Amino acid sequence: QVQLVESGGGLVQAGGSLRLSCATSGVAFNINAMGWFRQAPGKARQFVASISWDGRRTTYVDAVKGRFTISRDTAKNTVYLEMNSLKPEDTAVYYCNAMQSSSYYPLFGSWGQGTQVTVSS
Repeated sequence: QVQLVESGGGLVQAGGSLRLSCATSGVAFNINAMGWFRQAPGKARQFVASISWDGRRTTYVDAVKGRFTISRDTAKNTVYLEMNSLKPEDTAVYYCNAMQSSSYYPLFGSWGQGTQVTVSS
């Protein structure tokens, strides 16, 4: 019943920007923190950013601080990730998920298709 649909990825040159969207359904959006994760080939999926249920608190992995901004739109049940000053190291498939309370871990065992972000140098 839970559905997570990521979009907005693409190919961009280093220093460029992308805005990712995560449309959700079957999620208690108004009470769950939401987050973004990414996975590069041959590597484990890792936490990138999260936003609290009320949008008042955000958390970022050190590698993206100052460059990425997470936000949410309650009316649209959608989470966004604005990515600026992109680096080749940001290349990965990006996924969204609800967050376990007070953690850096996803709530749901199922994942969406993700959206590919490729940053060229």
